[in-house]
Amino acid sequence: MKKLQDITQRIIALFLSSALGIITGSAIIAPELEMWKSAALAGFVAVAKVAETLAKASIDGTLTAEEINSAFGGKPSTTKKK
Repeated sequence: MKKLQDITQRIIALFLSSALGIITGSAIIAPELEMWKSAALAGFVAVAKVAETLAKASIDGTLTAEEINSAFGGKPSTTKKK
């Protein structure tokens, strides 16, 4: 359940950050395109890339924290185990 909550929160954050990042550029490059459409497209593409990576990583039946971090472009944890 913790993994699902973590992935869900990160997907929402990914969607928002991708959507917000494209709004300015699309307003300049394609002013005829409605902003919400370009934001939605950018968000969905970013989420689809992560979902594909997570699906590939979970083919073996397990999904580790490292695989989740890698799918979101994060760095692996550097905490040392005692």
